[in-house]
Amino acid sequence: MSERELYCDACGGVRPFETPPCADGHGPDCPELACTGCGAAMLVATVAVRASRLARRRRRSPHRHAA
Repeated sequence: MSERELYCDACGGVRPFETPPCADGHGPDCPELACTGCGAAMLVATVAVRASRLARRRRRSPHRHAA
């Protein structure tokens, strides 16, 4: 189990969180974490965005609508 410190809403402060045993087979990269103080669960989600899509969005000019 890996451990890291994060803010826990239930405890109201920074607490150590650990990765519980993962039934989905993620191992230490499991997105589920549990507060070691109160047991509150947290899901850490990551989002992958291709850089080329992001660059195309930035190049577009803003649309203006008539009032």
